[in-house]
Amino acid sequence: MSQSAILTPTKTASVKWDGNEMNFTATGGSGFSAKMSSHSGPEAASPMELVAMAAGGCTAMDVIEILRKKQQEVIGFEVNVVGYRAGEHPKVFTEIELEFVVRGHNIDPKAVERSIELSLTKYCSVNQMLGKAAKIHSRYRIEEVEAVV
Repeated sequence: MSQSAILTPTKTASVKWDGNEMNFTATGGSGFSAKMSSHSGPEAASPMELVAMAAGGCTAMDVIEILRKKQQEVIGFEVNVVGYRAGEHPKVFTEIELEFVVRGHNIDPKAVERSIELSLTKYCSVNQMLGKAAKIHSRYRIEEVEAVV
């Protein structure tokens, strides 16, 4: 690392083998743990699934925060992530699709577009990093629901 590099708070993790097959427990510096396995299923995620989850989670937090600041009446929200991988090793993501589903009352499409744009171009460190290796596509849909009284 360059001596002139500006350091930001460090994130730490440890990954421990569970002693059988390819099952591991990852624990972050926060103390949160997640199960990982090369054979993902309901008991554990693969490392690449965790990357996809991080891509969705990072941008979801940004978009919701920005929509709240824009005083949008969001009642439900999700990000669906599809990662397309290279056919040869290392099987990195080459393309990532992010579909934003915003449920609410009188949601302004321009506010949604701008929130997604800010997340993907400025705030979401996960997608900024992944964007160096993969092309990231995004789309959104708004589902109108009755206002909560």
